Amino acid sequence: MANNKISLEYKNDIAYIGFGFNSTKSMTTLDIETMMELMEIVEELHTKGTALKGAIFFSHKENCFLAGADINLIASMKTEAEAADGAERGQNIYNRIEDLQIPTVVCVDGVCLGGGLELSLSCKAIIASNSSKTSLGLPEVKLGLIPGFGGTYRLPRKIGLPNALDMILTGKTLRADKAKRIGLVEEVYPRENLLAMAPNFFNRKAKPQSIKESMTELATENFVTRKIIFQKVRESVLKKTNGFYQAPLKILDVMDSGMMKGRTSYLASEAQAFGELAISEQSKNLQHIYFMSEAVKKYNGPKSTKPLPVLSRGAALGAGTMGGGIAWLMAEAGMQPIMKDLTTDALNLGLKQSSQNFQGALKRKKITPDEFERKQRSITAQLDYSGFKKIDLVIEAVVENMDIKKKVFAETEKQVHLETLLTSNTSSLSVQEMSKALERPERFAGLHFFNPVHLMPLVEIIIHDKIAPETIEALHKWVLRVKKTPVIVKDGPGFLVNRILMPYLNEAGYLLEEGVSVKDLDQAALNFGMPMGPARLLDEVGIDVAVKVGKVMHDGLGARAYPSKMSGKLSEKNFLGKKTSKGFYLYDEKGKVTGPNPEVEELLPKEKKKMSESELQMRLFLPMINEAAAILKDGIVETAADVDLGLIFGIGFPPFRGGLLRYADSEGLDKILGALKNFSETVDRERYTPNSYLTDLVETKTTFYEKAK
Repeated sequence: MANNKISLEYKNDIAYIGFGFNSTKSMTTLDIETMMELMEIVEELHTKGTALKGAIFFSHKENCFLAGADINLIASMKTEAEAADGAERGQNIYNRIEDLQIPTVVCVDGVCLGGGLELSLSCKAIIASNSSKTSLGLPEVKLGLIPGFGGTYRLPRKIGLPNALDMILTGKTLRADKAKRIGLVEEVYPRENLLAMAPNFFNRKAKPQSIKESMTELATENFVTRKIIFQKVRESVLKKTNGFYQAPLKILDVMDSGMMKGRTSYLASEAQAFGELAISEQSKNLQHIYFMSEAVKKYNGPKSTKPLPVLSRGAALGAGTMGGGIAWLMAEAGMQPIMKDLTTDALNLGLKQSSQNFQGALKRKKITPDEFERKQRSITAQLDYSGFKKIDLVIEAVVENMDIKKKVFAETEKQVHLETLLTSNTSSLSVQEMSKALERPERFAGLHFFNPVHLMPLVEIIIHDKIAPETIEALHKWVLRVKKTPVIVKDGPGFLVNRILMPYLNEAGYLLEEGVSVKDLDQAALNFGMPMGPARLLDEVGIDVAVKVGKVMHDGLGARAYPSKMSGKLSEKNFLGKKTSKGFYLYDEKGKVTGPNPEVEELLPKEKKKMSESELQMRLFLPMINEAAAILKDGIVETAADVDLGLIFGIGFPPFRGGLLRYADSEGLDKILGALKNFSETVDRERYTPNSYLTDLVETKTTFYEKAK
């Protein structure tokens, strides 16, 4: 048998099966060829029978055991039967591994996800390395799928129903130490010791259960208790997802109905469910997001012959909440950052923010107490520029005022070395204009983070006419290094995300002025799939900030961005949202919503206007689609995928819809155009006149995504 993907070697009557053989890729996946080789190897092991002492599965790749099934293979499946058959084939191979009459041990170092963990579960024992790169999980739900190679069958039997449901329904990954604590992994060793220790688990007796584990098992074996568990978990899933996502509910159906089934019957249900989900529109949309996220990791911008700047040390210019979040990010990346501001109060606020972020990670056991202390102490808070000559990357987060920013950059440029990159975290001001304050504008860019920094994955890299290619590429590389998603955006009012968010929030103000209630408005957005309604989002952003950004957008975009008066009215009353505990809603001292603000009612029309939910949604989302068309026409970003990735990761546009422009394509651009024309006549001509880019797409029978190819 020729082995191209998996090595097979016999030593001292032990079979060693190694994945990632002859591979130049950093991640090993289960493609068709790998699965075929695995099947042949497993059948060979069956023929040798008990003549072998055992079999050990490992990887030739450091930091990756198996990253799961090849997503391209799943995406290529066209029919439910084809997808179900693919799952069944994988199940059969893993069943044959489980049925081997010899001990089987898996050595996990690095990534062990999806089909990789399902393979591990089919073996008798799993040991893992203590590397920080080691992670185990079943993330299929994030792609709108159910684990299809027996994961929902074997994981509860390994770690108990409650732990299994938690892992499968969230798609969370576990570090090796946590995996050991819940019984997923038998033992944890240094990477270099894994293979040597594996034979010790051939005839090792199972560790006696603790009293807690015994009680949990007894409870989940009880029919009534099990039903209560599934009922509570189902209620929790519906509350968190509002019922928008099919996969978690399908997973619960399969696991609930299959708990008392035998392996063959259960796995048949799992394969059927996989087939149904794999070809669903929702799963295709989530797979689409995965491919977009992977594509953006490859730098496709202008290339330079010069070496890239090395960004080792960082500084946050301006503390407070945002500056503290940026300093936290730099500290998390090991950049030993400086955080500079003009007052100790601001610095203390920044340190409080970074500490809260680290404490959250500590509470979730993502870091140890020692790591918390070391990382938090790596942030130097100061009032002057001492040490800035050693800084490679400065991120400015001072007040959103052009004159102040220009002054700060002109001053800072004199305090850093010639290779330092200076960046602004501006959300709306012109990066082109800012660059005029610098002697070396080629080493300057916008680097727009979204608040809160530790939760929001998107970073807009905003470029201007004089920026050097190596600056863009170095920033792209750095954003990936700090585990954020970069989108390269040309300068323009609101850049990408805020420019498209503006008409959404502005239209919300106009709808309120027309007499739509805050409750109906926000509920329509929530029922579309948005994480919060526009009134609630305005409170989160800050009503005063929205007023300022609205003026910038109006100055830059003209009549179609003429701001509604609603935000101005609230701002005059000092109803600024969450920051003042009063906006459209009221907030307690912890920032939790306690109810609607009754004083806002006095600012709204006495005569209420009822609209259908679908009309409200069209009024909110059609202007966003139209503005996205304008952005593509203006060349602010190059592709529809850039737009969709920005909105999904920047404002939480519902992932199950695949993105704003994928949603528009699926609805039909002729239908979108017709609705815009209708609203331009019945609501407002300036705000709803279709952009010529969209009109051209309809005339040429082209979609946003086809145009981008």
